Amino acid sequence: MFHGGLFLRLLLVVLVSANAASAGSIVEYLPGYGKLDFKLETGYVSVGDSELFYYFIESQGNPTTDPFFLWLTGGPGCSSFNGLIYEIGPMEFDIHNYPGGLPRLLPYKYAWTRTASILFLDAPVGTGFSYSTSADGWSSSDTDSALETYKFLRKWLIDHPKYLPLQLYVGGDSYSGIIVPLVVKHIVDAIDDHTVPRFNLQGYLVGSPTTDETINTNAKVVFAHRLALISDELYEAAKESCNGNYADVDPSNTKCLSSLGAIDHCVKDLFRNDILEPKCVFESPEPSRRSLDEKSGDFILNTPRLEEYWCRVLKKPHIPPQFILFFGNIDGWLMINRFISSCRTSIMHWPTSGLMMKVSKKH
Repeated sequence: MFHGGLFLRLLLVVLVSANAASAGSIVEYLPGYGKLDFKLETGYVSVGDSELFYYFIESQGNPTTDPFFLWLTGGPGCSSFNGLIYEIGPMEFDIHNYPGGLPRLLPYKYAWTRTASILFLDAPVGTGFSYSTSADGWSSSDTDSALETYKFLRKWLIDHPKYLPLQLYVGGDSYSGIIVPLVVKHIVDAIDDHTVPRFNLQGYLVGSPTTDETINTNAKVVFAHRLALISDELYEAAKESCNGNYADVDPSNTKCLSSLGAIDHCVKDLFRNDILEPKCVFESPEPSRRSLDEKSGDFILNTPRLEEYWCRVLKKPHIPPQFILFFGNIDGWLMINRFISSCRTSIMHWPTSGLMMKVSKKH
């Protein structure tokens, strides 16, 4: 049985050095890829007691004129390594010609880095290789993380001034739908306050974003109906019995609960992130927080887990342990640190959609 955590760390052995809390270092070679044909820089930026880790890929097109992206990943607590290797970065695993042993890496022809420079950030503290030098620094919130991310970006660009004039975009996916607009608001406020250096902000984007929990949850039932995953009769029954509210159901409303249970049953065997893709489930997942099983059910209330993407790559033979990285200034590495998302605030977020409108109007 393949151990996913080892596979995910095969590249990290050369992406972080023991003198991590310092200026960035250029990585020229990666196992499975060889000599890099693009510029990769990794390093830390200090923001108060926080040491925030980044991966930076310079545009493979024209880095003097191509736009500059700050990219965040969701979770909260998911390393930006996920965005780099599985979403928009310049490499992908050769999953179709895997002979065993060290996986090959291939150039990714749809990489955004072909026409943009992208700064991938591990945030908040506790994500990926980012850590705090104080006990208090490990405590975070969405607003704290957004402010730290903004301060990180300002310090990084001051240290890399040639990218300051470029068109700036802030992007992310999943839970970053909460964080990205907050970061952008800090940027807009700084522009309005004539803070120097001035960022050349052009816009922001979020993919499959978390915004307002009630809106997200209610939209899933409509989504399932419009894609014919549930019948008209079941949809109308749920809509009527739940009064269109599937996020906060009265426990005594048995008709609503029954309808939602029937909806979950209809979609339990589907891959929630892409219904046209086969569902990938390990036969004997390990009973730990790094388990890569793709669980069925809870379609309505649960957000799709990023592991559901990984299993298409990770169901491969065992990778030798010499490719594990356990050095630097933290004890270990997780693709998703679930301890972060388990410590939620009891204060509800204001609707992110309203914040987006404010940012758009202000800028």
